[in-house]
Amino acid sequence: MKRVLTATVLIAVVFALVVYGQLWMITLAAALIAVLAALEYRQLANANASGGIPLWWMMLGIVVLFIVTFHLPGETLPIISALGLILFIRCGFRSPLDRVLPVTAAGVFGLLYIGYPFTLLPMLWMREDGTALLIFLMVAVWSGDIAALYVGRAFGKKKLAPRLSPGKTWVGSVASICASVLAVYAILALDILLTRRGSTLLHISGPIWITLILAAILNVAAQLGDLLESALKRAAGVKDSGNLLPGHGGILDRIDALLFAAPVLWFALLLKDAFGSGRF
Repeated sequence: MKRVLTATVLIAVVFALVVYGQLWMITLAAALIAVLAALEYRQLANANASGGIPLWWMMLGIVVLFIVTFHLPGETLPIISALGLILFIRCGFRSPLDRVLPVTAAGVFGLLYIGYPFTLLPMLWMREDGTALLIFLMVAVWSGDIAALYVGRAFGKKKLAPRLSPGKTWVGSVASICASVLAVYAILALDILLTRRGSTLLHISGPIWITLILAAILNVAAQLGDLLESALKRAAGVKDSGNLLPGHGGILDRIDALLFAAPVLWFALLLKDAFGSGRF
């Protein structure tokens, strides 16, 4: 019951923010979530041989990334490079020499793994049809996650990746892809009804079949994100990344799928722009 209640509240808040929020609200919310997730990531990293990421650097890195995203969208990667050099310098002079590379690598990876993907959320929102894009992303990821949990638990037998996550099954994985495609199809059908009434809230131009294929691709990316976050937790010897969300574990446990799916969607849009295939 805690899991369902927490999920309901979170989904309602996120959708209200996406539909009614402004850029600074989207950016601030994404930054707050990224900071909390980065704290959990730092604990995971510091629990194994890659430990030692300075708290001040991790927090500074996430905050700076979002400040740059708000004022200079699209210029985050040079900032990650600069922040990485700062951490390298700090580790080079203060850390044991055998820890310089592991700590620097773990810190920079944290920015690439958590910070950069979440800076893409306000950038997606700023695009034409940005509200529809974020809703499309959330629906594709979350519907698949729900189906994988309940269908896999009820019918799954053959394990998907037992070394990483013993609870995930092939049946749950297939159900997850199907649920994402069906949920996005429902969004497209709802868009047709809303468009007839003069609302473009969910408007996504382009062939339906391409949108559905992209939904399946985003789902696969989301499942990879979930599995690989499990690898981090297993390396640290913990079940959850934290306990901030009742029934769900930590923040990182809830956003791991988005951390992979958001960059995949962004890359798809870049390809669309590069080949001039029109609006998404």
